[in-house]
Amino acid sequence: MLDRLIVLRERAIYHVSGTRPAAYFIADREAGGVLVNAPPFDPALLAALNAAAPLQYLFLPSRRGARDFERWRTSAGLETIAFEAEAAHVPGKVDLAVGRGRKLSRTIDFLPMSGVTDGSCALRIKNDGGVIFFGPILEPGPDGWPALVPHADDSSAENRLFGALGLRDQHFEYAFTDVFEPGRTRFGPGAGAAVHENLQRMLDG
Repeated sequence: MLDRLIVLRERAIYHVSGTRPAAYFIADREAGGVLVNAPPFDPALLAALNAAAPLQYLFLPSRRGARDFERWRTSAGLETIAFEAEAAHVPGKVDLAVGRGRKLSRTIDFLPMSGVTDGSCALRIKNDGGVIFFGPILEPGPDGWPALVPHADDSSAENRLFGALGLRDQHFEYAFTDVFEPGRTRFGPGAGAAVHENLQRMLDG
């Protein structure tokens, strides 16, 4: 149900098994429990999440991760979060529509990277080596590391590229996307260097 992926100084990060888009859970010392993407609602899963850390927030990198959204919101009593440009497309109430520069805690903020959808947005953990949850913005490339993979149904290929280029100034050791395949998906340490190399290869053609 919950597979623990990494334990860092101030938090542990779990994968909710069997989910696609992949759902993750951050058991954070300061912010509490943060669910990234909404898995199918399950009372047993809710209990397991709360046992790891009291569930406080549900963050959607994009509308694609909004399964059973309102049921999670009402049953778990959590606060739902999405980037302001995405909030209008989410099938349910977004309690906190974040803008640029908004923080969730002292060490957690957001990186708007529209392109897949109007308001796709990553969640960034700035300490513990750096961790980014990209949602659909990146996905595992042939080497298993997160990469920029354009798709015909992107809302803006140009915005996707500009958003990805901004990652060249970001330093992070771990990265997670909407695709998680145990044994193939690589998430770190070393994710930042791999993402930068994959992006450079794409730019070089």
